[in-house]
Amino acid sequence: MSGPIRVVLVDDQALFRAGIRMVIDSQPDLEVVGEAGDGAEGLRVVRATRPDVVLMDIRMPVMDGLAATAELLADPSLADAPPRIVMLTTFDLDEAAARAIRQGASGFLLKDAEPELLLAALRTVHAGSSVIAASATRDLFAHFAGPAPTEVPAAYGELTEREREIFALAARGLSNAEIAQREYLSEATVKTHISRILGKLALRDRVQLVVFAFEHGLA
Repeated sequence: MSGPIRVVLVDDQALFRAGIRMVIDSQPDLEVVGEAGDGAEGLRVVRATRPDVVLMDIRMPVMDGLAATAELLADPSLADAPPRIVMLTTFDLDEAAARAIRQGASGFLLKDAEPELLLAALRTVHAGSSVIAASATRDLFAHFAGPAPTEVPAAYGELTEREREIFALAARGLSNAEIAQREYLSEATVKTHISRILGKLALRDRVQLVVFAFEHGLA
């Protein structure tokens, strides 16, 4: 990594932003490069600073985090290096968070999360993994049932029998270690299978794998 992970904070509570900035800026590998008090301002700040990660509150005036996330993820000017977006919410089962993840957000964090969890989440999502456990994503989507499952894409048929078994376990929220123990495999082997599954299905991470499973009736 050539420099610190660059973060933008988008939240309408100035005191909350100040506390988060203090926590993030205390780390040598993390840096807050911008702040905004609503989604519309957040769009301008993100486009100007091109951060690696955006911490986006869901409920804000002017433009909420859901609308801002959708616009950012569809912005062609950010397509070459789209930021990872982490939703901030006060509810662990939040329908808006589920909608944001369907749009492409990398997950969500509770606003009362411990500082250590926040810092770990920023590093994890920047490294290309999901910010929240796949099991939490599964619980979220199980609670807020979406529309009727759509037809399973042809790409799913390209998975080997073993990959489908691993897919099913990952869709249930099992970690690599849990899958490895259950299937008598090494964690490295499970990681390889997961990587191949994500590649074949054109999915970004395990969170998107869970979304895929629910959307196509495979969960």
